[in-house]
Amino acid sequence: MGASQTDARDAEERQAALEAGRLLFAQRCDFLIAAAEIAQLPEDALPEVAFAGRSNVGKSSLVNALTGRRTLARTSSTPGRTQQLIFFSLGGRLMLVDLPGYGYASASKQAIKAWTGLTRAYLRGRAPLRRVCLLIDARHGIKEGDRAIMAALDEAAVSYQIVLTKADKTKPAALAAITEAVQGEIAGHLAAHPEVLVTSALKGEGIPALRAALAALAEPESAH
Repeated sequence: MGASQTDARDAEERQAALEAGRLLFAQRCDFLIAAAEIAQLPEDALPEVAFAGRSNVGKSSLVNALTGRRTLARTSSTPGRTQQLIFFSLGGRLMLVDLPGYGYASASKQAIKAWTGLTRAYLRGRAPLRRVCLLIDARHGIKEGDRAIMAALDEAAVSYQIVLTKADKTKPAALAAITEAVQGEIAGHLAAHPEVLVTSALKGEGIPALRAALAALAEPESAH
């Protein structure tokens, strides 16, 4: 097969993946449960993708952008608003899980300790968890709190993918430098997915590519 044929095939595969992502995220996305303890987690019926990151990194905004629903996940400028594990069922094929943020939060130490323990227990032992989207603010890059989560995910052998958020708030040259630095850092992490995705929930940048990546983890349509 010649180079041009290979390029054409690759382009077709990318387009097919983007279309699969568009179709999946056009399906109904229903709130299922807000779990405050492990015993409340739903049954292991569907593959799960969890969204993790520092407080106020934009997890809820990204979930809303992916699903095209402005108010599906509650957003707030107050760090620490999400204090439970929020489960959404997407088209009966994939579970989306909005995790509490780590780092600074406007909440009591007792509450922070409770949801931090819940999140870590979920990440360590959740059988249907296929990937963690680890959100990193594109203006700041990877911080020590992020590195602690990466190390924990490496140890638990849980696949995770770095997703840079708020790309619209970063100038192109700075964004390119941050992306390159992040790409270089994850090379030494066993559980890290090799592709760093750059997104903007506000502008829609990178959203189709992230949809495509997550659609590849969902239950096949034929299974339902």
